[in-house]
Amino acid sequence: MLVSQLKAFFTVARLGSVTLAAKHLGLSQPTVTTQIRALEEHYGVELFRREGGRLLISDAGVLLMPRVDQLLQQEIDLEFALRNAGELQRGSLRIGATAPYYVLSIVQRYRQRFPQVEITMAAGNSRQMIDALQEYRVDIATSSHLEEDPRLHRLELGADPLALVAHRDHPLARLAQVRLSALAGCHLLMRERGSMTRQLTEQMLARAKVQPLSCMEIASREALREAVIRQMGVSIFAANEVCEHPDLRVIPLTGMANDEAAPLVREYLYCLKDRRDSRLIDSFLLACRHKD
Repeated sequence: MLVSQLKAFFTVARLGSVTLAAKHLGLSQPTVTTQIRALEEHYGVELFRREGGRLLISDAGVLLMPRVDQLLQQEIDLEFALRNAGELQRGSLRIGATAPYYVLSIVQRYRQRFPQVEITMAAGNSRQMIDALQEYRVDIATSSHLEEDPRLHRLELGADPLALVAHRDHPLARLAQVRLSALAGCHLLMRERGSMTRQLTEQMLARAKVQPLSCMEIASREALREAVIRQMGVSIFAANEVCEHPDLRVIPLTGMANDEAAPLVREYLYCLKDRRDSRLIDSFLLACRHKD
């Protein structure tokens, strides 16, 4: 109970919001508030105060933060050690993935060799998955961001060019290639900020001085695909990230600034260096390298 209460306090203090902390912890807001109040009442200490609608950490809370951080890190290390204890045939591995195209084939090979290892997969954009890795919420993460953090071990899984995705009845779907300037007359559906596809798309359009007719943000690849199927607009994906569908067409892009090729979306796999040699992570990295 104490660890749960301390975790609620620490997360609210770090994020500055009960709402964000509840979402991060997978709890309801009343539960997080109750845990913090119970901690304060039991020990007779004020950890937060409200001023002008803002939640501020108290002096006592500031002093407590590094010790709670250390305690929670020890809990994470113990949990990781237990999940990786025993023989390789058992255990659990948590993967955070931005796109299924590369990582699912690796998971498939891994499960064929180690069928009793429990694998869970979380999904999100590149920034979210790297954050999850650094916060120990996943053991392995894929991301399109090139991270130079010295704490991270990195493998490159592959690269695909950006391409236009359109409904088969869209005028551009009849073309073998689409010039980027043609997007000036399109309703463009885009990923949320934090997505590498979004970042590369915006850079590509800015360099070519192309402004779409309108832009709409949709926060997942699956929802974007559905929106294109419903003819709400066109979108830009990494070419091999688009699942086959009779109503979708994937068309190469041309006409970039300075006659450049379409930008490549590179996919990387990351783990923490200090966990690189753990049996489950090491065996998964081997599965990445050996495709046969």
